[in-house]
Amino acid sequence: MRKNVNATANIPSAAAHSPAYPMERSCPYRMPDGYQALREGRPLTRVTLYDGRWAWLVTGNAEGRALLPDPRLSADTSHPSFPCLMREMADQQVPQLPLIGVDDPLHARQRRLLASGFGIRRIAAQRPHIERTAAELTDAMLAAGDRAELVGAYALPLASEATFTLLGVPPEQRPELAGLAKRMLTLSGEGNTDQAEQAYRQLLLQLEELLASRHLTPGEGVIDDLIAHHQPLGDADIGDLAMMCMVLITGGNDTTAVTLATSLHALLEHPDQLDRLRGDPTLVPGAVEELMRLTSVTDALLRVATADIDVAGHTIRAGDGVIFSTMLMNRDPDAWEAPDTLDVHRKAGRHVAFGYGIHQCVGQNLARVEMEIALTTLLHRIPTLHLDPDHQVRSVTPHAQLGGVAELPVRW
Repeated sequence: MRKNVNATANIPSAAAHSPAYPMERSCPYRMPDGYQALREGRPLTRVTLYDGRWAWLVTGNAEGRALLPDPRLSADTSHPSFPCLMREMADQQVPQLPLIGVDDPLHARQRRLLASGFGIRRIAAQRPHIERTAAELTDAMLAAGDRAELVGAYALPLASEATFTLLGVPPEQRPELAGLAKRMLTLSGEGNTDQAEQAYRQLLLQLEELLASRHLTPGEGVIDDLIAHHQPLGDADIGDLAMMCMVLITGGNDTTAVTLATSLHALLEHPDQLDRLRGDPTLVPGAVEELMRLTSVTDALLRVATADIDVAGHTIRAGDGVIFSTMLMNRDPDAWEAPDTLDVHRKAGRHVAFGYGIHQCVGQNLARVEMEIALTTLLHRIPTLHLDPDHQVRSVTPHAQLGGVAELPVRW
């Protein structure tokens, strides 16, 4: 991981009148206390970052959906004015990270490589395996007693197995790769930069070795699709593809698992909504959209302006940092009635939990299927599931872009 050097703010005095950002969640799925004031200032306001610079915070749903596809906003983390939300994030920033840290035309080329692998047909073919995995994990929890910690026992292994199966990672290599990915993200969020760097390097090395091996002995999976698009496969190609696989693994494993656990937490604290899902399983697909809207686990989408943009009576200047708060966009009262209320009957299709525009999450079809199967399985198999009153739900280690549940103790 290489350091990203941030430029100083072009209007330093603006920081004195802007609230500090990010803000920690007191509850894994509710808005931070300071978000109400930010929402009142929608659709665009200024916030102050850890280093004293200020950035634009986009909070309006319609305005955000118009801006996110704008080519004048760059996701290139190597830009000297790219906004970082904490010092650890700046120190560990990886310039030109595949898919999420590059712009078109490079981004479009990378995404085309994954179009078939993450398409609806390929994901639909994974359903039986995900269903078996959910059933086996549930069996193991029931056999172990009358309580479990759902992140470690259910959400994370389910998400990891689905991602690794789609990629085509051999079963014997999955535990080590999953452990390295989890270690890298956890240590990064805790500010242990040296150890996070070590886990990052180990993960890349393991992926490079896997790619080199699969080049000689092809299998079936997204990894093999990527190799097939890079013939002849050189050392530089292996390095680039390993980085892409790392992005897919960390996004597919951790983010999906945290979103699933946080959604379950929200449901368990809203028994009326949980009862509606138990009574009518056909509501689950729509409820998944509503839960992703409400929880908005990945809250901050970061960009930097490469040209002046006029929006909502403001001018975003070239070089200004721009942050899209998916939580505030997903709770915009101009877009949804009673936006802070969980309603499994709501039509929540305009949410931006997966982002929007060219950088919209490539794994969203897989995440939706995982969420639907995971919720349906638990509601059917463990109808008495409830939060464990003897243990507290633990939030994710405070991280600038990721909120939600790290541990979810339950009983039945």
